[in-house]
Amino acid sequence: MSETASRETGVVTTAVPSRLDRLPWSRWHWMIVIGLGTVWILDGLEVTVVGNIAGRLAEPGSGLHITSGQITGIAAALYVAGACVGALFFGHLTDRFGRKRLFMVTLVVYLSATALTGLSFQSWWFFLFRFVTGLGIGGEYAAINSAIDELIPSEFRGRVDLIINGSFWLGAIGGSLLSIVMLDTDFFAKDVGWRLTFALGVVLGLVVLLVRRNVPESPRWLIIHGREQEAERLVDAVEERVRAEKGGELPAPEGEITIHQRTAIGFLEIARTLFSSYRRRSLLGFALFVGQAFLYNAITFGFGAILTTFFDVPSGNTGYYFAVIAAGNLLGPLLLGHLFDTVGRRIMISSTYLLSGVLLFGTAALFDNGSLNAVTLTACWCVVLFFASAGASSAYLTVSEIFPMETRALAIAFFYAIGTAAGGITGPLVFADLTASGVVGDTVLAFQIGASLMCAAGLVAAVCAVRAERRSLESIATPLTAAAPPAKSATAR
Repeated sequence: MSETASRETGVVTTAVPSRLDRLPWSRWHWMIVIGLGTVWILDGLEVTVVGNIAGRLAEPGSGLHITSGQITGIAAALYVAGACVGALFFGHLTDRFGRKRLFMVTLVVYLSATALTGLSFQSWWFFLFRFVTGLGIGGEYAAINSAIDELIPSEFRGRVDLIINGSFWLGAIGGSLLSIVMLDTDFFAKDVGWRLTFALGVVLGLVVLLVRRNVPESPRWLIIHGREQEAERLVDAVEERVRAEKGGELPAPEGEITIHQRTAIGFLEIARTLFSSYRRRSLLGFALFVGQAFLYNAITFGFGAILTTFFDVPSGNTGYYFAVIAAGNLLGPLLLGHLFDTVGRRIMISSTYLLSGVLLFGTAALFDNGSLNAVTLTACWCVVLFFASAGASSAYLTVSEIFPMETRALAIAFFYAIGTAAGGITGPLVFADLTASGVVGDTVLAFQIGASLMCAAGLVAAVCAVRAERRSLESIATPLTAAAPPAKSATAR
């Protein structure tokens, strides 16, 4: 899209953002969370199932001529590539054409690709639709995070965002348990069970799609793009529902903002905003995403090989250990999420990153000394990831709230693509040989690399993190289309 495509359509003064932010929590907000947030559960289910069925697909009689190495190598790389491309492509479209249109499109892409993956009859078909599934998931991250943050009141935005992003691990637990049943040949034939796992993902996704149809467009996006009357009607209806539910009047909104409406924002203007006006915040986003990507790869990429190589855990039993790790990941955002809204972003982001990094250094030292067994190592990982999961989820929260409204989806997409590429491409190159070599020192080095980058990101957060708790998105980053900074605004840092 060229710069000439960006044109003004009018000037409007509105209290819509502050009206949304002052709403108490209601059933309407639960509908937003269920309709938009549950896709992370599907993502966790999808990723875990594919990893767990790799061995079955490689067996004779599976109905697919493919090797386990091709699934964990080629198919995984294509899924990662699709997620990166999908995030950037759909992220740009989300900022241009709206949140609702794109979060419906990306879910349909995901559902269609998942169904077609389950119908695979040749390896090339499986590879193709793993890539397309990645496209849908990458697009979901951009469209969903931007919509959630623009619809959830500022008082609850931090904890809701963290819990939703952390729900990936609920899907991971479900995927592990589902695989045990679906791969049991006492229940399903070899060429049927793995296909049904994908079919179940489609069924769950269709339920989400039905709920998502009721989720509205972001009123903030409507205001900027010349549809202020539609935004006003939407917020009027929401306020009426909340009043009826709560049985009283709502607090008065705090302040208005004047917007020079535009049908589109030029891509070059968005790029200048991210890398010129908001350089410090871009550095923060880069550090947070890369740090968590490398820590997770240091642990999860080779966890099965570490358990089988050093502690003689049967390969068929590693899934139980993974379920424990996934539980630690899930509990982190659940139990710590509210602190990001009360204690504050800067303290909590930096402390979760630093704590998880330091604890992984300690785990590396214990492993190097031979002080751990399979159970105690898994317990150490669980504690590390309890804090790391909250930190990693806050990375998504951070990049979705510290940039101007007009750049939000693309900013999420850009940093998500960086983290996904680092985790899915660079991570395996760095950690594959280290964790599978059978040499204690190599595995210790893998832990230390992940811990170092996580600690470095924590230090960056301690200096650069924005105090965004309980503040409107417009005061954290003034919209590019704003005629003047809103009340209580914060300039770019």
